[in-house]
Amino acid sequence: LQLQASGGGLVQAGGSLRLSCAASGFRFRDYTIAWFRQVPGKEREGVSSIRSSGGTTVYGDSVKGRFTISRDNAKDTVYLQMNSLKPEDTAVYYCAASRSVILSSLLRYPSYAYWGQGTQVTVSS
Repeated sequence: LQLQASGGGLVQAGGSLRLSCAASGFRFRDYTIAWFRQVPGKEREGVSSIRSSGGTTVYGDSVKGRFTISRDNAKDTVYLQMNSLKPEDTAVYYCAASRSVILSSLLRYPSYAYWGQGTQVTVSS
């Protein structure tokens, strides 16, 4: 099972980025996919999650109204559209997958068994 995150970069505050998480080696459509982020010295933070059907999405309070998660099961890819970026969004962003996650745990990192490498997002002020 592999997850490949991409799309990070350097952007000015107020700008946008779209992250992609490309999956391979498993039946993607059966898995819940989430995005987390982490800065040095801090715990990994749940950003957003989308269930296998795409019908359920959740967002962390700090990104609600600015970020949108979506998935294309035909392409085995999940996207995170990030708008109105702020300097505090600067972090390494990771995508993660798990076969079954209860609703209340969708943004908890122990819920996810599989992780991709991170992609750096830097927002300058």
